[in-house]
Amino acid sequence: MSTNNHIQDRAVGAIMGAFIGDALGVGPHWYYNLNELHRDYGDWISDYTDPKPDRYHAACKAGQLSQAGFILTLTLRSLVECGEYNQDDFCRRLDEELFPLLDGTPVSGPGGYTSQSIREAWRRRVQQQLPWGQTGSHADTTEAIERTLAIAVRYAFQPTQLAAAITSNTMLTQIDHTVVSMTVAYGAVLALLVQGHPFDIELSGKLMDLVKDNKLPFHAVTLDDLQPPRPGDPDPPRVGRFASPDALLTPSYMAAAVADPAIPIEPAWKVSIVYGMPCAIYHQLPAAYYLAARFHNDFESAVLHAINGGGQNQARAILTGALTGAQTGLSGIPQRFIDGLEGGADLVKLAGELASKVKEL
Repeated sequence: MSTNNHIQDRAVGAIMGAFIGDALGVGPHWYYNLNELHRDYGDWISDYTDPKPDRYHAACKAGQLSQAGFILTLTLRSLVECGEYNQDDFCRRLDEELFPLLDGTPVSGPGGYTSQSIREAWRRRVQQQLPWGQTGSHADTTEAIERTLAIAVRYAFQPTQLAAAITSNTMLTQIDHTVVSMTVAYGAVLALLVQGHPFDIELSGKLMDLVKDNKLPFHAVTLDDLQPPRPGDPDPPRVGRFASPDALLTPSYMAAAVADPAIPIEPAWKVSIVYGMPCAIYHQLPAAYYLAARFHNDFESAVLHAINGGGQNQARAILTGALTGAQTGLSGIPQRFIDGLEGGADLVKLAGELASKVKEL
């Protein structure tokens, strides 16, 4: 297999990993009481499941996508048909294909549930008729990551374009700069994994090198290896840059925790308790990074531990699935997860069309 084929395998693996994580969460989504989760699904969830009648995705069946998967599909189609990120085209698709299906309430739309930032964008766009660009809110969730991960794959070898496109897309629905910086950081991590870099303690150093080379827009005053600046060194420019590069440092700390035998998290699903079960991005990312580093060559274990941790396990599984799928490639994802996914073959084809545009520069 050529290098480019490896890249495309990892690119498709990242996208399909996200879809699989999304569908795995449709049944057991948002159980914050683990006793209730075990009552309804047993001690270990190992596959797609039907949601219970009174739960968030009650209208769905096992193997179907939630609204996050629906929006990721829209993003993919836009990237494939335009060949690149085209914000006007993406916004048109939301206006024409998603928003007519919503009514502004949580329990509505594709997948049976509409997340906070999308509800707010719908209100501003449809009810208040504001232009795109005035539609973002202060939701502190991973909803933008769940769609922009496709942008990260498309620009896996173009970090400057990746950061600009993910920033612009994220701010359509989420305008908190810390949330935006963490969303861009996740995209940059995913891109390195698609390139073939290992998820290890060196990963953050590689991201910081991109900052030093002005390829990622993070403000950093430290020198190499986080050494202090020298007397008289000028303050680096801040215009257009995130406040700090700390979001880029998290992945290697998680990898270090995995590598340190004195930091046991057993079983691994309990990472959700260590970093928190809620929806906020600062709970979700450390857990996803930890699982992706720990199960770097074991897709099934990664996503199932993400799901069995409860809470906002769907987002955790989407993020973990993409990161781990980028490491194992599509070839390392068990076929049963593709076969059990509604429209799985078509999604693999669509992901492949995006992957064909990902080339080493």
